[in-house]
Amino acid sequence: QVQLVESGGDLVQPGGSLSLSCTASGGLAAIYATGWFRQAPGKEREGVGLFRKFDGTTFYRESVRGRFTITGGNAKNTVIIQMRDVVPDDSTVYYCAKGPAILKLDMSDLQEELYDIWGQGTQVTVAS
Repeated sequence: QVQLVESGGDLVQPGGSLSLSCTASGGLAAIYATGWFRQAPGKEREGVGLFRKFDGTTFYRESVRGRFTITGGNAKNTVIIQMRDVVPDDSTVYYCAKGPAILKLDMSDLQEELYDIWGQGTQVTVAS
């Protein structure tokens, strides 16, 4: 069965850049889409964006469009989220998760309940 592990969280200055990696193991053929989520202290978990494996299609929430980019990594079992022009509100724990095979490419694809396997999370802190 699939397991996901995030890595790359770090301290980064406002306006800077940071990349996070999601690496999958076990049952890789069962992964059709990978979502990135984040959850700030005391706040609900929110979907950041997703990546469709077979064609590389992506979708992002409005607040990160133009700043964040999700791509397949060099390894077939890896998905990368590149964060640019980061702001303090980007500071939180980021998670990757196994998503659905069928996508509408709208915000309904980022509903938490559609994702059934989650990584442990990696901390991103945006501060001077």
